[in-house]
Amino acid sequence: MEPSQVSQANGDLERGEGHDLSAAEHGVGAFAAATGRQLEQRTDQRNYRRYQYDLIVPHCGGEILEVGAGSGDFSAQFAGRQRVILTDVDPQAVAAMGDRFADRPEISARQLDVATLTPQRAAQLVEESGPVDTVLAINVLEHIEDHVLALRALSALVRPGGNLVMWVPGYQQLYGDFDRSVGHVRRYTPKTLAGAAREAGLAVDLCRPVNLLGGIAWWAAVRKGGAGTPDPRLVKIYDTVVVPATRILDRLPIPFGQTILGSFTRAD
Repeated sequence: MEPSQVSQANGDLERGEGHDLSAAEHGVGAFAAATGRQLEQRTDQRNYRRYQYDLIVPHCGGEILEVGAGSGDFSAQFAGRQRVILTDVDPQAVAAMGDRFADRPEISARQLDVATLTPQRAAQLVEESGPVDTVLAINVLEHIEDHVLALRALSALVRPGGNLVMWVPGYQQLYGDFDRSVGHVRRYTPKTLAGAAREAGLAVDLCRPVNLLGGIAWWAAVRKGGAGTPDPRLVKIYDTVVVPATRILDRLPIPFGQTILGSFTRAD
């Protein structure tokens, strides 16, 4: 996507009454603030990314809109989809994704701020671009104060019978300095995530913890150990050693995990 196309997409999605910042200014630096790393920084998490994909992809339809897509690392794995719309509040992330996927016509990149999205604005976006089958949010909802309103607004982007797939950090016992530094309002349990979805008018298809070993490792290294950010060396060891083992454990009805995975259907 050319810079002019990115700018136009930003305007289509972000322009509205009461916005003092231009679309180009709005959200600059949001990726770094929300993740603790820069766009050009890459972590070697190939096993984890595939593990994550294998859990999420069975719940995704042919047309997908991902919010908070960052650099597009997750959605780069999608193949054979009719349409994939990648969005982020950070215009620098949007531009980077536009360049990255310039040779994939089924993928487009646009700026979208989920924290300020309303059901009414979402309905306008659907009139302009059409609905999708699935809205996907990976590590996004925990940043938003009014998560019920955000879920209600996101559900307006999918067609009736479509769904929202949420991947959020699990369990408040794991909340620590890293969560505070990247702006996490909360961590979830299956009960609290499902409760927010039901309050937003969604039907709960799936809501369960995943990544038991990751939860234990996170508690030891970040929460109990007091680390402000995950150690890259430990991240690599985790990806190589722990992820293959957690794939096996996730086949069981585990009572706890680093993450909560939910799939929620728009019923109307």
